Amino acid sequence: MEVSIHRPQPREQSSEGAGTAGICRERRARAGPGAPQYGAPESSFPNWSGSLIVASLTGAFGSSFLYGYNLSVVNAPAGYIKKFYNETWERRYGFSVDEGTLTLLWSITVSIFAIGGLVGAIIVTPIVKFFGRKCTLVLNNVFAVAAALLMSLSLLAGSFEMLILGRIIMGVDAGISLSALPMYLSEISPKEIRGSLGQVTAIFICIGVFIGQVLGLPEIFGQESRWPFLFGAIIVPSLIQVVILPFLPESPRYLLLEKHNRRKAEKAFQRFLGKEDVSREIEEVLAESRAQRNTKLVSVVQLLRTRAVRWQILTVVVTMGCYQLCGLNAIWYYTNNIFSESGIDGETIPYVTLSTGAVETLAAVSSGLVIERLGRRPLLIGGFGLMIVFFAVLTVSLTLQNTVHWLPYLSIFCILAIIASFCIGPGGIPFVLTGELFQQSQRPAAFMIAGTVNWLCNFAVGLLFPFIQAGLQTYCFLVFAGVCFAGAAYLFFVLPETKNKTFHEISQAFAKRNKETLEMQEMNHYPGERKPSEEQESNFTSSVDNGETVKGIV
Repeated sequence: MEVSIHRPQPREQSSEGAGTAGICRERRARAGPGAPQYGAPESSFPNWSGSLIVASLTGAFGSSFLYGYNLSVVNAPAGYIKKFYNETWERRYGFSVDEGTLTLLWSITVSIFAIGGLVGAIIVTPIVKFFGRKCTLVLNNVFAVAAALLMSLSLLAGSFEMLILGRIIMGVDAGISLSALPMYLSEISPKEIRGSLGQVTAIFICIGVFIGQVLGLPEIFGQESRWPFLFGAIIVPSLIQVVILPFLPESPRYLLLEKHNRRKAEKAFQRFLGKEDVSREIEEVLAESRAQRNTKLVSVVQLLRTRAVRWQILTVVVTMGCYQLCGLNAIWYYTNNIFSESGIDGETIPYVTLSTGAVETLAAVSSGLVIERLGRRPLLIGGFGLMIVFFAVLTVSLTLQNTVHWLPYLSIFCILAIIASFCIGPGGIPFVLTGELFQQSQRPAAFMIAGTVNWLCNFAVGLLFPFIQAGLQTYCFLVFAGVCFAGAAYLFFVLPETKNKTFHEISQAFAKRNKETLEMQEMNHYPGERKPSEEQESNFTSSVDNGETVKGIV
């Protein structure tokens, strides 16, 4: 079958002639008022198709949900697991393990999850390039199932090494999924709802934390004989994802720009958008490709050397660094002590702690509902700003709580307020931004950088926080307030608003700060690979229909 693609007529070069916005304006000018308006939303209420909803929920349930679940699942059975370590040691060597060794083993068990996550973030780039976004999520469940079996059978086998190995394998799964999932969601969603759909990652992290707290209650799996089931439950979300996700389409942008398969890309767009005519979406992607002039995937080193994206990279590093360093781990550390100081009975504290998970989930859902109305900037900067205020109040209340009887209750309020402030912006938007700030060829390398920063900071917090807490006591929260202030200040001066913009328009928003447009960068950085514009467009057009020649009209 022969298909023809209409080409724009040759035109004079302008500052936005290669950009999506310029192409769309020229089309509207030529076609008149009755023609389709490329680059503009079709309606005020974009169509959330069934496939789009199922893909986002299924992808998140088997990915970011498991990340959140594994953050909280080790808290409830901590005493039982330490007892298991001690009994295993005594059975092997004939004497009990000393307190220092036991603490070291437990610290390794908790923190090695971040090491696995770092490994996953490093290897994700070649995996998503070769297998695609959706297939990477499906295949990633091999790590989750293997980890679940190792950890759940460790008590039966009498081997705490199996639990530690399972934790690091589960970390690899989390490192891959926290890069592949936001990448997939950002590429399958219309730009009008890209932020809301991207927040699904954060929402399911919060739900995972909450479910881990619920299943850890004494009435369920929070008992000495039942704690292995907490880890065995990991298999359930993985199997659900393996059963459902293969029947949903791959990322249409990946199919079109990296696999050059226009037919499959059109079908994917049709299913995700719930409509037959997807010419506007196909044209937006092709316009981005023509503007970018280079769809070859770049490596991490190439991306770091690319002047046209240096401020995007710095923005991702800052947001991901603040995501881990803003003090949420410290909040979890203090929660039980503060609840105890408030007069809450020790046996009741696990149930009261559920309020933190519930607040976290509600705040994340609320953020997803308003992100397309308020934008990314206000939620990020406002979230960090509120955290600064409540960290300051919490420091005062913790310092003086033994002098005034009602101050512990103020501390509880501050804890819940800090969690909510984190989840409305800083808790999820960094994943959305990483998918938005880079073009198709740069996105896998960008997610590798973001994931590496994320997991290194995660490990650093776990390693350094006990020393910070021991040295500063309750004043440690002022350190986190300083991190929040630095992050908010940077974002206020650097980050442009990205809601309802195409990927190319976002890149152009950074062009002035980078002092180099994408087109200038490619002329300088890929001089040997660059072809004349018309020749390159013609070559690209002939390769995007599943191997069949498609004639381009220039």
